[in-house]
Amino acid sequence: MNFDLTQEQKMIQQTAREFSQDVVAPGVLKRDRTKTFPLNEFRQLSELGMMGLPFPEEYGGAGADTISFAIVVEELSRACGSAGITYSAHISLGGAPINMFGTKQQKETYLPKICSGESFGAFGLTEPNAGSDAGGTETTAKMDENDFIINGNKSFITNASYAKFLALTAVTGRKEGIKEISAIIVPTDAEGFKVIDNYEKMGLHSSNTTELVLVDVKVPASNLLGKRGDGFKQFLITLDGGRIGIGAMAVGIAQGAYEKALSYSKERKQFGRSLSTFQATQFKLADMAMKIELARTMVFKAAWLKDKGRPFTKEASMCKLYASKICMEVCDEAIQIHGGYGYMKEYHVERYLRDAKLLEIGEGTSEIQRLVIARQIGCM
Repeated sequence: MNFDLTQEQKMIQQTAREFSQDVVAPGVLKRDRTKTFPLNEFRQLSELGMMGLPFPEEYGGAGADTISFAIVVEELSRACGSAGITYSAHISLGGAPINMFGTKQQKETYLPKICSGESFGAFGLTEPNAGSDAGGTETTAKMDENDFIINGNKSFITNASYAKFLALTAVTGRKEGIKEISAIIVPTDAEGFKVIDNYEKMGLHSSNTTELVLVDVKVPASNLLGKRGDGFKQFLITLDGGRIGIGAMAVGIAQGAYEKALSYSKERKQFGRSLSTFQATQFKLADMAMKIELARTMVFKAAWLKDKGRPFTKEASMCKLYASKICMEVCDEAIQIHGGYGYMKEYHVERYLRDAKLLEIGEGTSEIQRLVIARQIGCM
């Protein structure tokens, strides 16, 4: 077993870390307070060639692996959780389904826009009545000659305000009472398509989270992504990859909170001594460092399996479940180490905690991850 990063992965890590420290971090508190999307920051990230990182070079990507993707998500999240989830969704939910299931023409049409950053990637799955039960999709797409006519609502969709198109799931028919769910690529400027950005969120304030309303939206049948009726299977595969991104995001947020706590513990003095000299603080920091390292290893294992073309559903759920759990724990302890200052926005750690909570919910709740793992180990 070789745990060393390749030279290419180390270069990507260094580039992403320097970018996050120099470009993303300086404005993070202001963006969180004003709920400003980091558009300028992502334009600069596009110039570095990161927006199409794991996609084929023929479509404008960099042809990198999933581990490299996880590294970039971690480094961005270490500075700003909103930047991390924006990037993770752009790649794993926006570009990945088109890359995996699209025709050559669809890839040639849409992937270059994803890879260049001209369009942010987004994916329309969740609905008001279809969260953990994604099979409860109620959005419909009915055939009218050579077009789909789509009606429905999607909720909690990341990046849609900045996406020129997105894939979404819809019921395209029923067979013996069972829904036939398909995935369809839909331009966001289509007539009858409305993106609403008015959610009041607990955290991730500078990420874009929207509701989609589709009223008689017409798209050609050629916009069908993959085979008709394969939408359910496609989004399960898509979510497997997305969970690696969420796991990496959790590692990054936890790492950022841990580093703030470690630094503060060395500077803050109580009873004439630095906090870091007290065993109670040392034990907290030791546990934080251990949990982060274990979570990162699990994320990299899931990514490695994916890159090897091996089954990784179980490992993706494990890394997402464990990393999001320890992220909350680490952020909580980081606030505790800061004491009263940890409750103040200027010290960052309260923001890390607010941002971390979504990771136990998005891309499948922790409860759903346990069901997936139970199924994979033969319990069901």
